[in-house]
Amino acid sequence: MALPRAIVFGEALTDLVQSSPGEWQGYPGGAPWNVARTLSRLGISSAFAGSISTDSLGDEIVRQSELAGLDMRFIQRVNRDPLVAIVPSSHPPRYFFAGEADLSFDPALMPQGWEDQVEVCHFSCISLARQPLGDRLVKLAQHTKAAGKRISYDPNWRNLMDSHYREQTFPTMTVLADMIKLSDEDIRQIYPGLTENQAIDEIRALNPLAHILFTRGEHGMILHTPDSQHEQPAIPVDVADTVGAGDACMGGWLAADVLGITDLMDRLRFSAACASISCRHAGAHAPALAEVKDLLDVLAY
Repeated sequence: MALPRAIVFGEALTDLVQSSPGEWQGYPGGAPWNVARTLSRLGISSAFAGSISTDSLGDEIVRQSELAGLDMRFIQRVNRDPLVAIVPSSHPPRYFFAGEADLSFDPALMPQGWEDQVEVCHFSCISLARQPLGDRLVKLAQHTKAAGKRISYDPNWRNLMDSHYREQTFPTMTVLADMIKLSDEDIRQIYPGLTENQAIDEIRALNPLAHILFTRGEHGMILHTPDSQHEQPAIPVDVADTVGAGDACMGGWLAADVLGITDLMDRLRFSAACASISCRHAGAHAPALAEVKDLLDVLAY
């Protein structure tokens, strides 16, 4: 069996959301896992490489991973408490994390020869801030970069990211990355007090060659290349919610790259379509290639 062209490293978790007092609902999620599912549903042979629990919460992540067509050889199951994001309030957002299954991920247990076929490795979110997993993943990113593979990075800021992350992990991953995605919220947290352009200049000083995709929600996105800028408006749709839209955008951007879409505006439209399709659905919906093509066809007329 062939090994995947894209591997996403990080956490898969369960969001426990309180919709009303005493009413809780669980949803499988986690930014890296969402990106991996999106890549797979867009037709890219992909894997989520992470560690999850052996209980019913882990079982549901496995079930959804299989439905998305992910390469299941990269998911590690461990008998430890599941990682959960407890969300007592969405408006305003309040959340905290519990559990530790993600911390057991061991790169040495991945299928032999995975580096031979993989083209792009993506890293993001709290997996890079939870130790000892974070340092383990940074070393893995350095190793795969040295092996000539493309590195993608989305900080996806969360409240447990501290000064160590801001001052060490973020600049280290930025230097390694060929593709960097940041949201307006990421920039406010990583570079407090700086304008968007000032923050981009700081990132560019760390990495003169990366493509930097800056997303602004309903206000669209801007791609900063070493020598140009390209702006893509958001594609309007009937919005159910925006959960996972940034992950769908990231997955779409990576998929377009692996699919060989070379025109940068075409790649941006593809990514924007993925985000908009995700917004049509409640929860972190991973858009399928047929859905994206249908939306782009409508826009063409």
